[in-house]
Amino acid sequence: MNKIVKLIALDNLRGRVVILYFLMLAVMTLTSVLLQDNASKATLTLLNITLFIVPLMSLCYPVIYLYNSHEFLVMLLSQPLQRSSLWRSFYYGVSGGLLTAFLLGTGLPALFFLPLRLCAMLVAAGCAITLTFTSLAFLLAMLTTDKARGIGAAILLWLLFTMIWDSVCLYMLFLLDEWPIEQPIMALLMLNPLDLARFQVILQTDAAAMMGYSGAAFKDFLGASGGMAVSALLLLGWIVLPFLLSARHFSKEDL
Repeated sequence: MNKIVKLIALDNLRGRVVILYFLMLAVMTLTSVLLQDNASKATLTLLNITLFIVPLMSLCYPVIYLYNSHEFLVMLLSQPLQRSSLWRSFYYGVSGGLLTAFLLGTGLPALFFLPLRLCAMLVAAGCAITLTFTSLAFLLAMLTTDKARGIGAAILLWLLFTMIWDSVCLYMLFLLDEWPIEQPIMALLMLNPLDLARFQVILQTDAAAMMGYSGAAFKDFLGASGGMAVSALLLLGWIVLPFLLSARHFSKEDL
């Protein structure tokens, strides 16, 4: 299995898309940290870039890669290999390539220009987002056999988590402003992995108010330490559960 993981990871790292992804992250990271006058502003700028670009890449690229690797996957299945181990190898290889590009493109420059605490939280949030949306991409690839539909579903899922979800929360906030809706808003926020990652980083910058009502309410409702623990556990669930569902589907799928 280690050989398969290494083969897939190297194949991804040599791909032009992943190289372009690394270069784009590196340019935007260096631009952000060099143009800002303090670490908190630079961290928030990098956080916005991470929350927008990393989910899109982590959703669309693995979906396309899995569809393009269908024949290779079928060939490997003809060997005496367990399906669960093979699926894990693909996940480790693809996510490893994306994580390497993110760590080199964003993590390494941030390490030189940002305080260690802010850099660690930003990198941890970016890695969690990469693993989460890669797991969702693997699940989408298993649920949809058509390549065009799979890519379309990935883009729609990205739009849901990056734009539509917060718009729904704001609409509910204005529509039901006379009702005690803090707990429903908390539940909606905790169901979005991007809001969970955003919450983790912004708490470290002492700028929760910049998230508006949602961030302030999240901090007041859970508290700093409680919010960190709960959001970390929920992010772990977002990583593990979609992958387990995709692995279960793959073990029964007739390719």
